[in-house]
Amino acid sequence: MARQFNGNKLVIASHNKGKVREIGELLAPFGVETVSVGDLGFPVPVEDADTFIGNAEIKSLAAAKASGLPSLSDDSGLEVHGLGGEPGIYTADWAGPDRDFNIGMKAVTDKLGDNPNRGANFTCALSLAWPDGHRESFEGKVFGSVTWPMRGEKGFGYDPIFVPRGHDVTFAEMEPAEKHAMSHRADAFRQLIDACFKTS
Repeated sequence: MARQFNGNKLVIASHNKGKVREIGELLAPFGVETVSVGDLGFPVPVEDADTFIGNAEIKSLAAAKASGLPSLSDDSGLEVHGLGGEPGIYTADWAGPDRDFNIGMKAVTDKLGDNPNRGANFTCALSLAWPDGHRESFEGKVFGSVTWPMRGEKGFGYDPIFVPRGHDVTFAEMEPAEKHAMSHRADAFRQLIDACFKTS
């Protein structure tokens, strides 16, 4: 049985303001106060695992030990089927040192070229860690396809080129609530909540 989170403050182990905001919105119904590692001035740990869950656990453990509080991290990325799953765990790296996701999105579509296989999925790993080193980790996915040119001003990251299955708009064209209902992060989040949060 998964360890229960029974505090009221959680460190979000991310310097990505879009992720921090989205995770904060997902946690809001549970009355949990969140603070990001960026706000606390903690450095970014070296993410040298070869899986989303491995990198999420590196971040959550580092933040939990540094802060003395439970910490939740997210490691997520875009896996393009016509590129053999790239950029995958290197999704942020494809956006360059300044994390300019316009560069990353163009790199994906340039490399894909005229490949007819436009299928893709976003994957999100969530890791909840405690200062004693215990952790609970979950992985969610959402499937769809890559489109070009970019569309939409909402969302963040690669959202403007991802059309979820069964829809004709990108994540960046959706209202946040609609995206939250189906996203890879929402899928992983449901698993986390079911396992670690008392909802009664």
